[in-house]
Amino acid sequence: MGILEVKDVNKRFGGLKALSEVNLSVVENTVHAIIGPNGAGKSTLLNCLVGKLIPDTGSVMFDGQSVLGRKPFEINQMGISRVFQTPEIFGDLTVMENMMIPLFAKRDGVFRLHAIESVESESELRGRAEQMLEDVNMLDKRHMHSASMSRGDKRRLEMAMCLVQEPRLLLLDEPTAGMARADTNNTIDLLKQIKASRDITMCIIEHDMHVVFSLADRITVLAQGTPLVEDVPEKIKGHPKVQEAYLGEHA
Repeated sequence: MGILEVKDVNKRFGGLKALSEVNLSVVENTVHAIIGPNGAGKSTLLNCLVGKLIPDTGSVMFDGQSVLGRKPFEINQMGISRVFQTPEIFGDLTVMENMMIPLFAKRDGVFRLHAIESVESESELRGRAEQMLEDVNMLDKRHMHSASMSRGDKRRLEMAMCLVQEPRLLLLDEPTAGMARADTNNTIDLLKQIKASRDITMCIIEHDMHVVFSLADRITVLAQGTPLVEDVPEKIKGHPKVQEAYLGEHA
């Protein structure tokens, strides 16, 4: 059994069947990519994993516990963190203040904005934040206002905000979307570094095949809400169904 088990998941929006009999097993401490053309159901599936949507039928289990019916913050506290398509950071705050928000939320179960005022007195949490920023090569930017940073650095900060919570499963929704190739390659290197330095499972939705084949241990291909095939990257590349449904678009 994988750390994440999705079984017979279906989701409709009116007459549109967004997900149909989706089964997915993500093995612990691996990188599992989910690919497919636009409208394949990738984001709908991801939203079912983090509590933003509830499937009509089926089950979603994380480490033997159902995530269905739980609020997003409860799923986060189970050990699941999500990186969004557009970096979700607080532009008016400094990098260090951004880092403190998930630490307060993890410790206290909730975050209150006035907690930012006590950053200087929180030496233990501040030390953890600084260590994580050092791990992602951003410690020298800790006093910068995050709105002024490049998209690549905003993504790096968002990942640091997720990782400082010590998740067991990191869900990444198109982590290189909108990036130049140099930033994309830096993000690939960062994710490889993260994977090599800690026990963590990653599930990645990504359109960029360079990213997918650089990182994934296994790949699931979705088309029209249904899994077409799941296999190792070497076999996915030449699979005729994949060529027809997705990779052929980039040939």
